[in-house]
Amino acid sequence: MALDRIHLPQERFLWAIQRAGMDLDTYQSKYPKSSVAKWITEEKTPTLKQLEDFAKQVRVPFGYLFLEHAPQEEIPFPVFRGEAGQRQGFDLDVYDTVNGVRQRQEWLSDYLVENEIPVCEIVEVVSLHTPVAETVDVLRRKLQLDARWAFELASDGAAVSKMTEQLENAGVFVAFNGIVGNNTHRPLDVKECRGFALVDHIAPYIFVNSQDAKKAQLFTLVHEAAHIMLGVSAGHAETLTLSHDATERYCDMVAAEFLVPAMVLRELWDGDLKKLSRRFWVSELVIARRAHDLGLMSDNDYRNFWQEYSHRPHSQKKEGNGGDFYRSSLKRVGKLFAIHIRNAVNSSQLSYTEAYRLTGLKGQTYDVFMNNNI
Repeated sequence: MALDRIHLPQERFLWAIQRAGMDLDTYQSKYPKSSVAKWITEEKTPTLKQLEDFAKQVRVPFGYLFLEHAPQEEIPFPVFRGEAGQRQGFDLDVYDTVNGVRQRQEWLSDYLVENEIPVCEIVEVVSLHTPVAETVDVLRRKLQLDARWAFELASDGAAVSKMTEQLENAGVFVAFNGIVGNNTHRPLDVKECRGFALVDHIAPYIFVNSQDAKKAQLFTLVHEAAHIMLGVSAGHAETLTLSHDATERYCDMVAAEFLVPAMVLRELWDGDLKKLSRRFWVSELVIARRAHDLGLMSDNDYRNFWQEYSHRPHSQKKEGNGGDFYRSSLKRVGKLFAIHIRNAVNSSQLSYTEAYRLTGLKGQTYDVFMNNNI
């Protein structure tokens, strides 16, 4: 019996491939058995099963292929990367990650209001006209962290954990992930996204790419907290250069002063960037920029350091199947979010099906996670 064939306009195939971050040649090299090139030239017409396989390969909802016009999809906030400014383009992994966080945020907003649960008090409390020192003081009070808070911690990982805990205590929801959802075949590239802030007056969210170095994650947490204080959603990607965007520069300055206070750096400055990096738990680059801005490092010394640092290999952390699954899940889900999910299920305000969808955990895995890790 002859198979039914389905005709689609050639631009629909090209759109789907480009949406997945590939061109036709890249797609063909990845899927050499595919007949897409012949579908585009109309030498052949795909069957329904072949179209379903194609949709899975390019991670496009199957129904999108049959729409009269391809949907207009975009990340709902700018993603900045240094002097390049706002990135013009579409990264499917970042897009799907943002949508996953938005789904959690939408549920949270309704749940917190309905249950009259106290919400975050640092959303949109400053502006670009607020002195950086004043913004830092507000953040220190809300997070209950003094200027030397990081000195007593044993590692950069401990500093990230402490900062996360204090942000969550202040009502900011925080999630870490280095892949899209739980899909280890979809790593989240630091060059496309180091993290982002998704502002909401009820349930503000910070997302951090756990593929990034721990010291960079710490800077991202405070940078995105500054975005929440400004009430401006945005993301940023890997870059060694400073952004020219006013909001990004302001958030960078807040993060730098919060993590490396000018008064403390002046007191401790001895020119040893590695030692100071381990005291404040930030990168040597952050220490050097602060020292240069404060007149502690000459133009020539900073230029020499920059030449050496910019040529260092800065490899991403590999996130695979190793390690403690439930520990990783706690970071991906976020402890504060998980507590609300558990409470909502226990009070019959949320079904298990919805809890599975929002956490990405199912069945016995979900039960073990909630019973032993929250």
